[in-house]
Amino acid sequence: MQEQLMSNKRISKKDLNSCESSNRRTKSAPQNWIYGLHAVIAALRNPDRTVRRILVTENVSKNLQEWADTGVLSIVSRKDIDRNLEPNAVHQGVAAQIEPLATRSVKEIINQTANSKRVTLIALDQVSDPRNIGAILRSAAAFGAIALLQQDRHAPPVTGAMAKSASGGLEQVSMVYAPNIVRALRQLKVAKFWIVGLDSHAETVLGTSELPDRCCLVLGAEGSGLRRLTREECDLNIKIPINNSIDSLNLSNAAAVALYEINRQ
Repeated sequence: MQEQLMSNKRISKKDLNSCESSNRRTKSAPQNWIYGLHAVIAALRNPDRTVRRILVTENVSKNLQEWADTGVLSIVSRKDIDRNLEPNAVHQGVAAQIEPLATRSVKEIINQTANSKRVTLIALDQVSDPRNIGAILRSAAAFGAIALLQQDRHAPPVTGAMAKSASGGLEQVSMVYAPNIVRALRQLKVAKFWIVGLDSHAETVLGTSELPDRCCLVLGAEGSGLRRLTREECDLNIKIPINNSIDSLNLSNAAAVALYEINRQ
């Protein structure tokens, strides 16, 4: 078997092609190591992902018997795995060196979903914590969102910590990078997506109104939230009702709640 284990406000239409990222570039950390059992198995099962090698302890190797004859598995000690990862990585006894997946452009996502009545996308406005993004990817996969959009220069690289937090979601949700998040949202509007911002100061409460079938959920950074221009670009801003004793939810928890409600409707 080859090392590639298995092949992984309305505006005018002139904005549709005004903002394309270099979608074939990759954005990942040096050496491209991911770790954690769920993350590694999901990478192995992704036909678009190339796995170069896997370091696994003897005890954990029994979970990877399906790939025992591929020639990429090496039985090693936990210390051997530690030496290839960032300090204090909770790797569960397995790590994989992988080739990064190609990213997608906004236009590609628009073309892919042109005939789809119901689609959920996520856009992040200057969210920089890899673990938070990983957890959002996990919820996105769980509730059927197909892509996660970020502004290129503010997006962190894909790291092992992000992949572990995503628990396989990194292999299921397309990563999209755009030079300008507001222009990207305008492109989506032209393609008949509604832009829904999650904003703790919004008047509309999540669950009290019907959400659109073609929806891009926009989330801002913890603390600062959505930037003004991003908020103004949203067709609808909603908030999650929470107890007054708590200021806000963790970003990934808020994303999960909102995605659940979108999916439920």
